[in-house]
Amino acid sequence: MNQALSPVVRPEAPIDPFGAIETIDTTGPVVRAERRSVSEADSRRANGPDWDRYADEYQATHGPFLGEAGFVWGPEGLTEADLGILGDVSGKDVLELGSGACQCSRWVNTRGGRAIGMDLSGRQLQHSRRLDEQTGVVVPAVQATATDLPFAADSFDVVFCSFGALQFVSDIAHAVAETARVLRPGGRFAFSITHPTRWMFPDDPGPEGLIAAQSYWDRTPYVEVDDETGEVSYVEHHRTLGDWVAILAGAGFRITDLVEPEWPEDHERIWGGWSRTRGLLTPGTAIFGADLTNR
Repeated sequence: MNQALSPVVRPEAPIDPFGAIETIDTTGPVVRAERRSVSEADSRRANGPDWDRYADEYQATHGPFLGEAGFVWGPEGLTEADLGILGDVSGKDVLELGSGACQCSRWVNTRGGRAIGMDLSGRQLQHSRRLDEQTGVVVPAVQATATDLPFAADSFDVVFCSFGALQFVSDIAHAVAETARVLRPGGRFAFSITHPTRWMFPDDPGPEGLIAAQSYWDRTPYVEVDDETGEVSYVEHHRTLGDWVAILAGAGFRITDLVEPEWPEDHERIWGGWSRTRGLLTPGTAIFGADLTNR
């Protein structure tokens, strides 16, 4: 659910998403974890730099699992080729929210789609440029936020998000409304998130992570704060399954799919709080599919 507490430091200047990949310093003051309300502006201000810091480690650790042009919906390893929740993407205009290094968009483009990536982190988009060059499959990408999409209305046939921006947004109703705005009538919206029931448990892949320690209905955001400066350095927001149903319906979506992947028998990978120990007993991921019916 959350990134492990570790020494971090903010980059001194914004990262150029179209610049070269260079090593950045990732040592710095310790953060403390707490639960409290956080605004959309503070969430955005914290999470962009946090993903800039974490991008190198993330891509080095998880890149081989994700694939250079692969579409993985979550730590269980379920792929879009397995699920087909987007439908046929050939010839369609597709937008990926919170795209990271655009691995999923790159997969879409190998299937005849016209995908565009979008991420708040310039560092992640630098890694996307690197994969463009390595694979020869180029994904146009922009640096932006899900609450203010830099696209005209009715621009896309499909919008999707694989464990990306949605969990880091405070004003989620506005973000989903923005998705509806840029989708064409009848367009498809699909996304994966940490399964909401996981919010009750510690983010621990071992047996301790199976002991409920917090109310499922407590929607207070998880926040990491820089001990030295008092600045918010990471935020993650929680919604219940019922919240997601209401948010999607309120934006004119009809939910067609809710997939809760079971842990594969031969899957031993540990990814943060996701593990075989927990995954055999309780879902770690929720995948939604919905069609835009009206505005």
